[in-house]
Amino acid sequence: MLRPLTQLVDAMDAKQRAAFAPVFLSGTRKRRMSLMRWAGWAIGGLSVVAPAHCVAQLAEADEATQAKFQSTYVWQRKPGFPAAYSGTNSLSPEEERRSYSLSATAYLGTRTWRGGELYFNPEMVMSQSLSNLTGMGGLSNGENQKGGGSNPTFYLARLFARQTWGMGGETDKIESAANQLAGEADKHRLVGTAGKLSLIDIFDNNSFSHDPRTQFLNWALMTYGAFDFAADQRGYTIGAALEYYHDDWIFRAGRFEQPIDSNGLPLDSRIVAHHGDQVEIEHDHEIAGQPGKVRVLAFRNEARMGAFQDALDYWNVHGRAGVPDVGNVRKDQSKVGFGVNIEQNITPDVGLFARASRNDGDTETYAFAEIERSISGGMVIKGTSWGRPGDALGLAYAQNGLSSYHREYLTHGGLGVFIGDGRINYQPEKIVEGYYSLGVTKGTWLSFDYQHIANPAYNGDRGPARILGARLHLEY
Repeated sequence: MLRPLTQLVDAMDAKQRAAFAPVFLSGTRKRRMSLMRWAGWAIGGLSVVAPAHCVAQLAEADEATQAKFQSTYVWQRKPGFPAAYSGTNSLSPEEERRSYSLSATAYLGTRTWRGGELYFNPEMVMSQSLSNLTGMGGLSNGENQKGGGSNPTFYLARLFARQTWGMGGETDKIESAANQLAGEADKHRLVGTAGKLSLIDIFDNNSFSHDPRTQFLNWALMTYGAFDFAADQRGYTIGAALEYYHDDWIFRAGRFEQPIDSNGLPLDSRIVAHHGDQVEIEHDHEIAGQPGKVRVLAFRNEARMGAFQDALDYWNVHGRAGVPDVGNVRKDQSKVGFGVNIEQNITPDVGLFARASRNDGDTETYAFAEIERSISGGMVIKGTSWGRPGDALGLAYAQNGLSSYHREYLTHGGLGVFIGDGRINYQPEKIVEGYYSLGVTKGTWLSFDYQHIANPAYNGDRGPARILGARLHLEY
């Protein structure tokens, strides 16, 4: 059962193995064996529940293994901006000349048996964030991680199994991509995924606004702003999802582990008590011969979280000493929310997208951004019309908001993981982002990015902030 892991490592070239040797060699023998056993469980569990007669057949043209690689460097600079005051978690009003992130990922995949696939992604990240990753609801670089640092950190990003059960209908052609082996699959099929991965690998996969390594950088544009999805500090989690494809419809559901502590790194294995559940319905369509998609998502998180009103009540009872703190009132409770996601091609080279999302706003941000209401939209234009088919121009707008409970909490000096100016003149946070991605050579893109953020961290007494950026992305 563990042979596919050996095949994955063998698929790497010498350069990739050397680059990611710390991932393979770090940690105790017990930890390495635990990961191997866990991978075997993920693969084996999916195969046991598969009826033999409906497992997708492996065609001769199917891609058997893959070894892909990406590296992305993002540089950002922020000029100074006006601010009436600043607090502990404010975006600094001073000029910040050098913020960066560097990531490198190996995408290794292999087929295990009919319909079965296994993927393994070692990753390295290093970064220096603007204002230590504080002061904005929509943070400016989706490659930045909570708890990141300037020293290279090697870790296991993904290790998961995928099983496809064919159920007839016409055939879909699956293109080769990172963590996706090329081949064909029935249009009526069931797909199960289990293991360690990013939840938004599966849910809310918008074609034009999803990947900060190649598209928009801002956190409010990489997924639903109010989607407080289950993830550790690095954006990964452990769990399982099931997808049912039926012609133009896709139905998804999944449960994933939450971090043990709010915005922490270790994950809570008590997935029955603490978890993130989500369901999504997707419909593909055509308008005037151009493809489009509509997705509707709902989520419910169960975790040990602090509620803003409870923190205010506790603060009042204790004589308003200090400032309100959700850390004083954490208990098991839920957060619910929803989102709508639309993408539509106008021509083969012009695509539009829009999202709207909202969560109840009762409890602290547990794993993603400090956003509780969000709308966003924009367009991406390929460079074909000006003779640069490898280029892309993107322009987007996002507006983020907070619940009344969260506003009151911030008014009295409360702090979140990312925001807290000491007080607040509440205004919606408004973000405009534009980028131009220049195809330099095959597999290499250089992008220039600009973000204008009005009312950073929802405070009309501060800003606007301007952020200039450049990104170099390589993949092969």
